[in-house]
Amino acid sequence: MLDAMTDPRPHAVVIGSGFGGLAAAVRLGARGWRVTVLEKLDAPGGRAYVFRQDGFSFDAGPTIITAPYLLEELWELCGRRMSDDVTLRAMDPFYRIRFDDGTVMSCSADPEATRAEVARIAPEDLAGFERFMRDSEAIYRVAFGQLADKPFHSFGALLRAAPDMIRLQGYRTVFGKVGDYFRNPKLRIAFSFHPLLIGGNPMTTTAYYCLIAHLERMHGVHYAMGGMGALVNGIAGLIDGLGGRIRCNAEVAEILAENGRATGVRLADGERIAADIVVSNADAGWTYSKLLAKHPRRRWTDRKVARARYSMSLFVWYFGTNRKFDDVYHHTMVLGPRYEGLLQDIFARKHLADDFSLYLHRPTMTDPSLAPPGCDAFYVLSPVPHLGSGVDWGTRAEPYRAAIQKRLEDTVMPGLGESIVTSRMLTPQDFRDRLLSVNGAAFSLEPQLFQSAWFRPHNRSEELEGLYLVGAGTHPGAGVPGVISSARILDQLVPEAVAFRR
Repeated sequence: MLDAMTDPRPHAVVIGSGFGGLAAAVRLGARGWRVTVLEKLDAPGGRAYVFRQDGFSFDAGPTIITAPYLLEELWELCGRRMSDDVTLRAMDPFYRIRFDDGTVMSCSADPEATRAEVARIAPEDLAGFERFMRDSEAIYRVAFGQLADKPFHSFGALLRAAPDMIRLQGYRTVFGKVGDYFRNPKLRIAFSFHPLLIGGNPMTTTAYYCLIAHLERMHGVHYAMGGMGALVNGIAGLIDGLGGRIRCNAEVAEILAENGRATGVRLADGERIAADIVVSNADAGWTYSKLLAKHPRRRWTDRKVARARYSMSLFVWYFGTNRKFDDVYHHTMVLGPRYEGLLQDIFARKHLADDFSLYLHRPTMTDPSLAPPGCDAFYVLSPVPHLGSGVDWGTRAEPYRAAIQKRLEDTVMPGLGESIVTSRMLTPQDFRDRLLSVNGAAFSLEPQLFQSAWFRPHNRSEELEGLYLVGAGTHPGAGVPGVISSARILDQLVPEAVAFRR
């Protein structure tokens, strides 16, 4: 690798090594830029960090890959094949949903299998299911296929998209639109919960997110063998092959600016790193309120950042067992007695309820390498209010974990307590203090209509020339496909290195 002093290429500094930052680094490197990625933690990945303890490996955050072509494209930019570095395993069924009364629904890539599940649970909703799948495809083709990787930097871009938004009823909510197709309460839940995967409340999230149903069916749900850490390491290898560098334990404290232009960053230890452009994969609210705290801002002022509506947070319990739980599927939703009321508690009332709906991940069903022989690794996630709730997680975390354990024992994992051999927790305080997310929100800004597209922090900053944003808090939004698409947008905003003029 050329020394920075002798390398003539323009320099891009990327703040954060989540999937958005890693994808941005690959795309910039493939277009001739010298790239330095700065990561606060001791390993790359951001929310896709890997915890290792007592012989078990736990993916800290994302566990599902739904648009593998976006990842494959990164390898193609480097003249390589993703399959040479990472093995993806298709999940079928995608996941199982266990309703509170014990009914289990399998959601499959096979339309006939899903149709049979709908017929078993509510045959009167079969016609509605057919209409829903047709309409979710139409929404997908516009909202994801045409708009997800387009910048929304002018209000005119939003106006041009308005006719499609009206035609596809993007002004409605996911839950409201799903109710047009399904009368059965279980099916209304099964086909409306998806916004929770990207931090949204199905009761308020724009109906555009009905597209996820088609996204799953079209591209499948996949698992990366070795866990998401294997995918992170694969992308890190691409960056290295392009001459880029990832520096860990390098927390950025400030984005430096001169004459209205980003000129580099200052690390927490005082080191200054010059850059021709800066790409922030840090939380968008954190970027503006903390990293640009000294810089006058026109739009994303401290007041606006504070008044924005943030996604819920998450309580995540990682645990390993000394035996196999063979009846537990790879991805299982363990739903509680309430749906609408629980969502109200989480998003509106900011109240930590006594009941919960859980996502249970058992990767060792597919990949035994993540646990010692004869053991299982698990991750169970509960959506909870962000830190605006005032919940003291220092005192509430362990009782909440114990309640989740009892719920699992009573539903899908009898005998769990006597089998646990390792355990750790992640709370909203960790999202704030470890991942530097405003209010400890797990998915940055909540994906409501007036916090989407033009209304969201732009991929090209409105505050500083030469500053760009990728990740969950900018367009198009959270989730692995969303953050990788945000990096894709940079191709339309940042010139090739050979065309860049300082």
